[in-house]
Amino acid sequence: MTKTAVIVVDLQQDYLTSGRFALEGIDQAVANARTVIDAARDAGVAVFNIRHENPVGAPFFEPDTDGARFIPEVAPKTGEAVITKNFPNSFRETGLKAGLEEEGVTDVVIVGAMSHMCIDATTRAAADHGYRVTVVADACATRDSEFDGRLVPAADVHAAFMSALAFAYAEVKKTAEVHFD
Repeated sequence: MTKTAVIVVDLQQDYLTSGRFALEGIDQAVANARTVIDAARDAGVAVFNIRHENPVGAPFFEPDTDGARFIPEVAPKTGEAVITKNFPNSFRETGLKAGLEEEGVTDVVIVGAMSHMCIDATTRAAADHGYRVTVVADACATRDSEFDGRLVPAADVHAAFMSALAFAYAEVKKTAEVHFD
């Protein structure tokens, strides 16, 4: 028997266009994440809310700042799990795995940010822990990156990571394809 949970990764205010580390396409990703989260809540599916916290002086997600707070449209509801992490992998040194086990979860649906960092790390870790993983590509966002003096546009970064995750770690879907029965 399968049981699903949604993992909402780092949908925090510093990633908004008004934030300190804006992501490309964040507004649409948040709207799509909200659709997935609302559907999960309506179906009685557990939602695990992950919040990243960097050290004081970091360029974003500093403790006790507005930027480190959840984006209001996708903020946790009373009674939902809220897990603070300090690494890209939402499982590393957190209670996420224990919480999922306590709920009897076998499958996870992942939304959030950043595609090339915390979504990637969390997805791979979830698969390595034996969960069946779905990543909702249009409910995730990222930003331009740079490598070897070359700018890599956010859309290309996102596509490359979704492609890699789809190859061996997750089923990658769009919001409209996600259903909780």
